[in-house]
Amino acid sequence: MKIYEKDNKVILEGVSDFDPKHIFECGQCFRWKDQGDGSYTGVAKGRVINVSREGDTIYLKNTNLEDFNNIWKDYFDLDTDYSKIKNELRNMDEYLEKATEFGWGIRLLRQDPWEMIISFIISSNNRIPMIQKAIKNLSREYGTYIGSYEGEDYYDFPTPQQLSKASIEEIRACSTGFRDKYIKSTTEEVIKNNDDVYSYRNLSTEDCIKELLKFNGIGPKVGDCIALFGMQKYDTFPVDVWVKRVMQEFYVEDDMSLPKIRKYAIDKFGDLSGFAQQYLFYYARELGIGR
Repeated sequence: MKIYEKDNKVILEGVSDFDPKHIFECGQCFRWKDQGDGSYTGVAKGRVINVSREGDTIYLKNTNLEDFNNIWKDYFDLDTDYSKIKNELRNMDEYLEKATEFGWGIRLLRQDPWEMIISFIISSNNRIPMIQKAIKNLSREYGTYIGSYEGEDYYDFPTPQQLSKASIEEIRACSTGFRDKYIKSTTEEVIKNNDDVYSYRNLSTEDCIKELLKFNGIGPKVGDCIALFGMQKYDTFPVDVWVKRVMQEFYVEDDMSLPKIRKYAIDKFGDLSGFAQQYLFYYARELGIGR
């Protein structure tokens, strides 16, 4: 892979296993917007960039090599060999062979743990456009202003301290719905206990999820999502409606409970469970499998 900086962008040539649509539309993130030209603009780590692909070349606009090395290389998990992961998964069965081929460009982003906690609390029983709207509103009202890009203002996701200034009513006014009380309660708990949620990354998957489940509004599925997308716990397997459908279509009986589907998947996919979940989720949702 050749990497160089030119005209306020970083260019990555010879990149495999990287497609912006697959990455930003596979259910793992909510702050990346399709610009309508095949590119996506998003905010992460206090920065705003635009990402696009032409063949095996990736363009990261509005950034530089220093930020690429300090932020984006890790954020896009570019040191991980996704070809190796897909080969291991596709050798497990024909369904994963098809799913990894369909979502060939998926990479699991290494996202901010605190942002994932609040984002996935908001995601509970909610549609993606509404999740995106609520996160954008909370960031605009309580986060730090980053700057303007292509005529739009961008804000960092609010820290626990910043978010603690909002009342339940103000949180609800950001289109969070009934989740307002869970967001307020979780923020207050983190502040009161001086809880370093970033340290959960250092715990075992089981202990990490156990800590997450202490917060109001975090159930098993949401806890698994936060552990996977915010804590890099790749041996877990979040089960939502699409994952349940694809698992019932290909692997398990229709009456199997969600906890049993999760256990079946983790037993089957092992340390690659989180990767398998993303390929299967994207495959099922995009093709309407198990409707």
